[in-house]
Amino acid sequence: MIFNIEAVAFDIDGTMYSDRHLFIHIAPYFFKNIRFFYNFGKTRARLHGAEPVEDFFEHQARLAADFMKMPPEKARILIQEKIYDGLKGFFPKIRPFKDLNTALTAFKDAGLKLGLLSDFPPEQKGDLWGFRQLFDYALGSESCGVLKPHPRPFEILEQGLGVPAERILYIGNSIRSDVKGAHAAGMKTAYLTPLWRRILHKKPHEADICFKNYRQLCKIVLQ
Repeated sequence: MIFNIEAVAFDIDGTMYSDRHLFIHIAPYFFKNIRFFYNFGKTRARLHGAEPVEDFFEHQARLAADFMKMPPEKARILIQEKIYDGLKGFFPKIRPFKDLNTALTAFKDAGLKLGLLSDFPPEQKGDLWGFRQLFDYALGSESCGVLKPHPRPFEILEQGLGVPAERILYIGNSIRSDVKGAHAAGMKTAYLTPLWRRILHKKPHEADICFKNYRQLCKIVLQ
């Protein structure tokens, strides 16, 4: 087992499925609500650099309200309606990445614990295309009061899995949120590398593994 790891943890969005595939499905919904999504995007960008708060959803609503020029309670209702509820119905239509199920099953069969850490609620994705029962622990960073790359969600993930940080391999598609965040928390990291980075050989130095698909990752981890 590479790095003598005892657990493998995953980001979800863009890591377990293609962001491009999702956008193809939500494009009409996105453009119908484009002003909202623009302001929500600015809100999340601000939150990614913030410190933990006691009530994340209230804080998020207040920031969004400033961008949207409306009362915080109205912003909170809109976010619930258009993000947490509005996007939920699209995920059953999305295909996970090829060989993801094979890799998850192989990791489980090898005795590794499996975890999830996403900036959006894992339950938004339902049964995770039938994979949910394979995971020992799942966490949405919002419930920690702060988004990745802050170390707090990774520390809670470590506690939930019951495995020391240095024995956890965290897998993601964002250098800032996933690779740098997990690395700073003491975890090993695997980066799902886009084609342009592979062509230019631009590997983030914080990534212990760079991989192009789950068949390759499985071979690396279980070697």
